Amino acid sequence: MVRKHIVFYGSVQGVGFRWRAKNAADRYRCTGWCRNEWNGSVTMEIQGEESAIDQVILAIEAGRYVEITNLEVKTIPVEEEERRFRTE
Repeated sequence: MVRKHIVFYGSVQGVGFRWRAKNAADRYRCTGWCRNEWNGSVTMEIQGEESAIDQVILAIEAGRYVEITNLEVKTIPVEEEERRFRTE
């Protein structure tokens, strides 16, 4: 189990990014959150198996109109009590 803080850049707002993130996180049993930022990026904290997190990102990228041009990724401490993925 790992937790990642990820900032996505590109065409990531107004294209269903957060909706896709929530559905994919639920499908791959990941927890965390994501939100739009004032600068046009999307910030996500996601927790789960490394391979599941990779699958969530691939599912988001497969979205029509979503174009991720850059990612900033940091591994952060796991939140043991977290039970779901939410959008803000």
